Amino acid sequence: MLFYSLEFAVFYLAVFLAYRLIPAAGKKPLLLIASLWFYAAWDWRFLGLILLSSGTDFLCGRFIHGESRPGAKKAWLILSLAMNLGILGFFKYFNFFLESFHAVFPHVPEPGLKIILPVGISFFTFQSLSYTIDIYRGQVKPVPAPDFFLFVAFFPQLLSGPIVRASEFLPQLQALPRFRWDDVWEGALLFARGFCKKVLLANLLAHFADPRFARPEAYGALECLLAVYAFAFQIYWDFSGYTDMARGSALALGFRFPENFNLPYLSASPREFWRRWHMTLSTWLRDYLYKSLGGDRHGRLATLRNLFLTMALGGLWHGANWTFVIWGCYHGTLLVIQRLLPGQERQGNVPDTWRPLRIFFTFHLVCLGWVFFRAESLDMALRFLRRMASGPWDWHPALALTAGGLLVCAGWQIVSEANRARNASGLIWQGARLAVTAAGVALAFVYSTDSAPFLYFQF
Repeated sequence: MLFYSLEFAVFYLAVFLAYRLIPAAGKKPLLLIASLWFYAAWDWRFLGLILLSSGTDFLCGRFIHGESRPGAKKAWLILSLAMNLGILGFFKYFNFFLESFHAVFPHVPEPGLKIILPVGISFFTFQSLSYTIDIYRGQVKPVPAPDFFLFVAFFPQLLSGPIVRASEFLPQLQALPRFRWDDVWEGALLFARGFCKKVLLANLLAHFADPRFARPEAYGALECLLAVYAFAFQIYWDFSGYTDMARGSALALGFRFPENFNLPYLSASPREFWRRWHMTLSTWLRDYLYKSLGGDRHGRLATLRNLFLTMALGGLWHGANWTFVIWGCYHGTLLVIQRLLPGQERQGNVPDTWRPLRIFFTFHLVCLGWVFFRAESLDMALRFLRRMASGPWDWHPALALTAGGLLVCAGWQIVSEANRARNASGLIWQGARLAVTAAGVALAFVYSTDSAPFLYFQF
């Protein structure tokens, strides 16, 4: 049930109207039933999985809160960690490790077992697990079971985030937000903008990038370079488009999700990039992994090690492929190098005079990493990079048109996001915003027959 499908439109309209009309006592049960129905529409067999994962964390949270002995609290936390990471490891990485083992020992017979990856497993396990850890740290208190299950399964963010913290969502759920037409209006505009990003921009860029990543030898070096730029904006518009649609559909019901992107390609350093890209994952990794490893509390060498390990594991979280591990290690290395450079201030500030050059340099460092993220295998990534390095750099009008269109779209997006970030509220700006959104939605409907799923569904 894709966000931009007719099926979802009918589903959401029914949920919205029912939520608006029924008494307050029935609102949370309605959202919980609707969320489980939404997940079952992908594959009803995995409903038991999300209930098992969430149920374990709910019980562990209760026992942790009720225990007075530190050792017993830690034992319940370990049980929660083992359950969640065990489920994630089995469903997401069993095939990967089995294939890696068979590559090293090819004479060992392969078992016939192939595991299907449940959609959204990386997101709902992280979200559910954070609740147990927060209770262990004394940052939240247990809530009734229906509230907790709805926190994990709430359909707008269930499949690909943003990863919402218990401290952010549960207070909204316990005191149900009042209905406001302003929220409906802003939510609809946010959803429409995400719809345009996905259908009008991301899906169209995929038609240019996909064949060049699949067969780099069949294209020129310049086309492959443009394919990297195309994928950089494809994944940004695809994932930020999903986030906008998730946040918009939640906001129309009165619930506010955190921002997930903040003009990441205007970052002037790798560290700043990770403060602007997939921010809910970045902060999750910082608070629950980096700090658990020791953070920066045990000297410079340990800090660099923890930083690198966090990014390497973050890369593995994205997918069961060595390309994701290399991508995570690559970004971990960039962050370590930045920490080692002289004159780097704690907050990663950069002089204004050099900022444009650093933005340009950082963007291309990120794009180099996207080659490994996008490639189907390590061999394909290396073939792609060799093709770009070998030339020839032939130029022809079609490439000029592609490059020009990419620049126009990127420029429009940056200006639009920057104005929105400054909360531009003038009548002319609001009118232009509405007109552009309406035109974009109308045009996107023309291309909405392309039912390519969101890229982050595979994670």
